[in-house]
Amino acid sequence: MTIQISYVSDLLCVWAYVAEARLDELRKEFGSSIELEYRFIPIFGATRHRIAEGWKKRGGYGGFGEHVRGVAKGFPHVSMHEGVWGQVAPTTSSAAHEMLCAVRLLAEEGTLDSVRWEELQGRTLLEESIWQVRLAFFKHARDISDRQVLLDVLGQVGIPVAALEAKLRSGEAMAEVCRDIELRDEHRIEGSPTYYLNQGRQKLYGNVGYRVVSANLRELLEQPGHQASWC
Repeated sequence: MTIQISYVSDLLCVWAYVAEARLDELRKEFGSSIELEYRFIPIFGATRHRIAEGWKKRGGYGGFGEHVRGVAKGFPHVSMHEGVWGQVAPTTSSAAHEMLCAVRLLAEEGTLDSVRWEELQGRTLLEESIWQVRLAFFKHARDISDRQVLLDVLGQVGIPVAALEAKLRSGEAMAEVCRDIELRDEHRIEGSPTYYLNQGRQKLYGNVGYRVVSANLRELLEQPGHQASWC
């Protein structure tokens, strides 16, 4: 039995950044019993509106940066650059989403392999791409709304840049971005990150502890045919 999990996030969401470790642990614990798919939603689609204006009375980008660094201090397994949202403030997360949707298409079509590489801590090339883009901003304070930065990061992962650019030129990657937003609305996804499983009957949203996610998956795996349980 294989449980499909849709993991929905925004690349600029600090809670999704700190939650990457939980995805790594899920892959280690459940292996081939789970199948992870990655969807993207634009919580930070327009940061000038969300942060510069939304946080205007709390210091704008600078104040939001302090908030994000404060969140990260509670999670010692991640690194946070002092320049995040201060020195470097991406205008949108959607540029990164479009690029990663292109990577996802290449994986689905077989241009990229789906092997879980030991040297990448068990991640596929798509999963490593997502992680490296998050690191580029949060750890290294690179502007991931800049297409050239994204191409550089993904090129270092080993993603063929020419194939990526073809998906961008054709509009296929943008179509995937739009489809992810449609799925967000269809499934009433509240925010980032969200685990969406059991054909939509279960949604785990926000800073959900690993043991909670693990317990939900174990319950599903122990129910033959995903039958409902009274308890």
